[in-house]
Amino acid sequence: MSNRTLLILLALVGYVFSPTVFTWMINPTGAWYRPFILWFVLILLAIFIQTRRKPDDL
Repeated sequence: MSNRTLLILLALVGYVFSPTVFTWMINPTGAWYRPFILWFVLILLAIFIQTRRKPDDL
């Protein structure tokens, strides 16, 4: 799967699930670290995508 297709798919999934994730993050009875889980997953995803690239994919 090319990077462009993957980004479009991730944007679509993010758009669909953003209300649920946002409600989950700002729930006052939840843990303080909930917003950081989302950022951690995004960073891991970016690292995974970068390591799969070949050196000549610039």
